[in-house]
Amino acid sequence: MLNTILLQAAPASGGGLGGILMIVLIFVIFYFFMIMPQQKRQKQQQKKLDTFRDGLKNGDKVVTAGGIHGRVREVKDTTIILEVADGVRIKVDKTSIYESMEDVAGANAANK
Repeated sequence: MLNTILLQAAPASGGGLGGILMIVLIFVIFYFFMIMPQQKRQKQQQKKLDTFRDGLKNGDKVVTAGGIHGRVREVKDTTIILEVADGVRIKVDKTSIYESMEDVAGANAANK
């Protein structure tokens, strides 16, 4: 009787390989259903943002990464001159510029 209990408790040969294959399979499924779609969304958002930054022109309302709202007064290769108040202009890196939410909301309302 003791032998029967010990034999049932002992792992079957090849059990370690099956466990490793199961972990690899779970990782592959996780990658295809979680990681890959997220990377695709990030690329789409970055492409949209790059298109917006390339199309900036004088008079556009924008927001900086620091939360400063302003109007574009001059566009250079890597920087932008923003007017944040009457006669107050600041120089900002182009990569820290985002669309003004007021403009986004107005565009969405116009499309509906």
